[in-house]
Order: sequence, then structure tokens, then C-alpha cells
Amino acid sequence: MTKRSILLHPDPRLKATCDPVATFDKDLRVLADDMLETMYDAPGIGLAAPQVGVMHQMLVMDCVKDDMATPEPMVLINPRVIETSEERSIYDEGCLSIPEIYAEVERPARVKVEWLDLDGKTIQEEFDGLWATCVQHEIDHLNGKLFIDYLKPLKRQMITRKMQKLKREIARGL
Repeated sequence: MTKRSILLHPDPRLKATCDPVATFDKDLRVLADDMLETMYDAPGIGLAAPQVGVMHQMLVMDCVKDDMATPEPMVLINPRVIETSEERSIYDEGCLSIPEIYAEVERPARVKVEWLDLDGKTIQEEFDGLWATCVQHEIDHLNGKLFIDYLKPLKRQMITRKMQKLKREIARGL
């Protein structure tokens, strides 16, 4: 397993729509392992392929936050939301591509998602709570949407300027 670099906003790859995964091979398993290692190391609860520069519909997540609990890593390939609840929830979301920035985002409280596993087998599962928020957030990444896109334009512009400054500081080695 190899830890990969996480792209920071603004980066055009984070705003692009990803292609479906068509080949289920060893390279896909390596990518899944690398993404999980990267996510855990960050630390985060979800990571989409475009965040590591891979423009395919794949995400990993594990919303178990208790260090004493058993991790529940998941790999979702070509995921899509097939049902949403009318009930809504608001969560203070963050993103590994927009570090140290959080904002309240309203989403469906429960979602049913269909995806393929690493063997190409179709799976459906209903998610609620933090798992529902996380899977929706990561699927948004696959469609070129960031959590800040749910915010008012002025707030979004402020965050983008802050991230541009951070990227300049990183480039200068500060």
C-alpha cells in the first residue's frame, strides 16, 4: 500500500465528472488499498478517486470514529444513489481537499446506494446518519461537486481564496 497525495481545491480535476470503472483488475485493488491508507492517514472518513488524481467513479469510506471499535472500510465502485428520504439532516462537513474548513450542509438523512464491489458484483445498501452524509459527499466528488458548492457564493469565494493562499504557501515551502 502506498499513501497518495490528496489534491487541494481549487484544482480542475476536482470539478470534473469521473468516468465509470470498466476494468476490475489488480490495479483497481491496489488503488483501493492506496486510497484507504491515504484516507486513514489523513485522517478522514471518506475519499473519492478524483481527490488522488484518478478520474474514475470509485470511493472509499469508513465512518467508524471510535478508536476502540473495529474499522469498517468500504470500497464503492460506480456508486449511485437510487433512493433518498424526504427527511433531511444537517452536518458540519469537511473535506480532505479543503483542509480545516467546515460548513453546515443539508442532505437527505437516509439514502439507498447501489454500487459494484472489487469483483464487479452489484451491492445495494441503505445508509443513515454520518454514513449517509459521507457517501453523498463522496459521490458528489465523482460528479465534480464539492461540499462548498452548497454554500452561498460569497462564503464559497472566501473559502476558495483561502485555499489559493494555502496552496501558494505550500508551493513556497512555508
